[in-house]
Amino acid sequence: MKKTLLILALGLIMCGCRSASVKISGRLLGLGSKVVYLEKVSGGAVKLLDSMVLESTGDYHFEIDDAGKTPLLYNLVYNGERIPLLLTAGERVTVNTVGSPLRNYTVEGSRESELLREFNRFYVEGMGNMASILESYSGDNFSDQDKITLMQEYTHAYRSIKREQLRFIIENKSNIAAIYALYQRLPNEKFLFSNRDDIIYYRTVADAIEESYPESPFLPTLRTDIARLEAHKALVSQIKEAGYPDFELPNMYDEQIRLSSLAGEVILLSFWSAESGRMNNINAELKDVYERFEERGFEIYQVAIDTSKALWINAVQEQQLPWISVGDMRGDRSPVLGMYNVRSLPANFLIDREGNIVAKNIYGKDLELQLEKLTL
Repeated sequence: MKKTLLILALGLIMCGCRSASVKISGRLLGLGSKVVYLEKVSGGAVKLLDSMVLESTGDYHFEIDDAGKTPLLYNLVYNGERIPLLLTAGERVTVNTVGSPLRNYTVEGSRESELLREFNRFYVEGMGNMASILESYSGDNFSDQDKITLMQEYTHAYRSIKREQLRFIIENKSNIAAIYALYQRLPNEKFLFSNRDDIIYYRTVADAIEESYPESPFLPTLRTDIARLEAHKALVSQIKEAGYPDFELPNMYDEQIRLSSLAGEVILLSFWSAESGRMNNINAELKDVYERFEERGFEIYQVAIDTSKALWINAVQEQQLPWISVGDMRGDRSPVLGMYNVRSLPANFLIDREGNIVAKNIYGKDLELQLEKLTL
């Protein structure tokens, strides 16, 4: 009896040891590289764990002895490309690829890693499309219409990626893969969505991870970043002066909105009058521009130089203006006109992310060209 109990105990110990490790294996084909590496990513640092020369068949295998009870981030590195993996103790993972690793790999045996593959499928492909468009844009023999067409293609590619990225984050908010997606940025991109709204996505993911993986080492970092975003938001709300004349005016609901609350975004400060019907066409053009560039961190702060609040509200609602609409209903006696030396309507000022006024009274294709540069 004692011997039987001892055997059972040893068996349990051995099973425990096996379950604490992660085994990764597979086959890498189609490229000349002969060595594959395994990295661990922790706290922003990357540590090389192991490497091996591929077998003649392209086969490889690794074992991680100190894997965590919740998913941790690792990279399988081959031919200079990194395949991200989120691995948990006890998993037996197979990663295969033929040709370009990041574009063509498959993964089985790890649900979180499979989600990363789903994310990378559209993200990497989308980045490739954007790069191809930029390469075609590098020539000199382009008409203005050619440039506009290429800009539209680039914007469409960009918006498609962002739309899928945000969808992935929300649909998989309880998975660590959502944290990975939360921190991915396209070239020259500072924010996930916008300086104002990023905190919403961070909170959504953090609250969901708190339920699904309360012991995840990624959670404290996420909470720290949320605190940083909250502090920045509080600081911006206290700004009285920016790199441009700052002011606040009420919207149609009498909520005071300060211009500098949009700090960090590309802003078009627009002055108009609902009493002037000829400005409706300008707003119609702006709606098309706003739809294209909003997700890239572009906002319109439009000031109505009117005296009738009812007329202004009716115009905003009829035209379905999607941006920030404000006004003090003091007409040409509004002090904001003097702040920006506005002598006639319409008028506008384009403000970059650093708070610099970079253009004045800019419309149509000229505005689109500027936004392409400023929102990259």
